[in-house]
Amino acid sequence: MVETIQEIKKKLQAAGIEQLPELFSAYEQDTRSGVTQEVLRAKKRLDNYRKELERTETLKAYEKQYASYAYICGIDEAGRGPLAGPVVAGAVILPKNCDILYINDSKKLSEKKREELYDIIMEKAEAVGIGYSTPERIDEINILQATYEAMREAISKLSIAPDLLLNDAVTIPQVDIRQVPIIKGDAKSISIGAASIVAKVTRDRLMCEYDSIFPEYGFCSNKGYGAQTHIDALKKYGPCPIHRRSFITHFV
Repeated sequence: MVETIQEIKKKLQAAGIEQLPELFSAYEQDTRSGVTQEVLRAKKRLDNYRKELERTETLKAYEKQYASYAYICGIDEAGRGPLAGPVVAGAVILPKNCDILYINDSKKLSEKKREELYDIIMEKAEAVGIGYSTPERIDEINILQATYEAMREAISKLSIAPDLLLNDAVTIPQVDIRQVPIIKGDAKSISIGAASIVAKVTRDRLMCEYDSIFPEYGFCSNKGYGAQTHIDALKKYGPCPIHRRSFITHFV
């Protein structure tokens, strides 16, 4: 009995990447236009997957360069720019030859993709550490120094001591481990990209929790950044306990 186009479509969509070449061989001779279209869609999926494999391999360049180090840790932060909330740092040690795809600078990923990757990273990483610096601390010592503090805390929370740090752009003071600062490192190193995702998702979730406590400011949607609705609420209601006083002098 001849399979319908809909049956073939479902089979191609449900197939794993490794199964697709065999299915192409089975259906390439089918002259029905609907089947041809579905095979082309599946071929595009396979092509995109192979391109992602290549991109991910380029993300491992620094990890390969420093492969003699046993535990390479990526470091990144989220939340240096907002008017409210903490700055959060992530430290991630991925396994050698990490096979996680789609890691990138967290800002280049959709919220849904970040959430998916967060769960995968937390499952597959050798170790993850997260550090925080409060709005009060940011006001006290400035955002850069507060970011360094959060990064040092994230490193200290790792269950495995790293012997090399790959950092997004900065060199962290008061850290004895060798550091390699990489400009735009969250888009050039798989370890830093993973740390970027962990920091971003952790902070976003925290800001949504704050939203339930201080609903006037829309923290779940703006994450504490200076969206116009946030600034309008700040002018109307004044600052709440998680606002950074040193960041809001133009508005209140």
